[in-house]
Amino acid sequence: SYEEAYQAFSMILKNEVDDVQLGAFLMLLRVKEESVDELTAFVQATKDQLNLPALAVDLDWSSYAGKRKHYPWFLLSALTLAQHGYRVFMHGASGHTVNRIYTEQVLEYLGYPLCQNAQQVAEQLDQTHFAFMPLDALCPKLAEMIDYRQLFGLRSPVHTLSRLINPFDSKATLQAIFHPAYRSSHQQAAFQLGYQNSAVIK
Repeated sequence: SYEEAYQAFSMILKNEVDDVQLGAFLMLLRVKEESVDELTAFVQATKDQLNLPALAVDLDWSSYAGKRKHYPWFLLSALTLAQHGYRVFMHGASGHTVNRIYTEQVLEYLGYPLCQNAQQVAEQLDQTHFAFMPLDALCPKLAEMIDYRQLFGLRSPVHTLSRLINPFDSKATLQAIFHPAYRSSHQQAAFQLGYQNSAVIK
């Protein structure tokens, strides 16, 4: 149920479970795949643990996959929106899949700082209308769990729920996914979380 999933993930985020319990939990979820209620509960538990201040954000843009064959040209769209006055907050993780180019690597190359806390996000949004925060700064426990991909050789619900966090409750969210089968669960979870406008694209 939603309540069980919320309680379980809250325990995980508070480090109240053993490593073997967490491993078993993630592996079983991978076998059965997370339901929309479970996914929604995981995201809400995460949002409640973050306890971030309110910031004015127009678009929450998640970037977690990394690029295997192409450069992340989508960054040009995000930065163009920022140049036109829209406040864009982007979050993502890097390194969990080898031989890929990740957003934060390119942003550093372009001279955009990686924010380590909400204060830096606020400053960047005020100065350039664009801010990026790595997952290990946003929620270290989720970053740790997403890196388990290399250990287990499997994706986990963290890859899905991280895209849905929308930590500053932006007016709109954008999520890019690779597997079309997850499109519906992303859309339904965003609806249950009360997000006003959410785009999920392949």
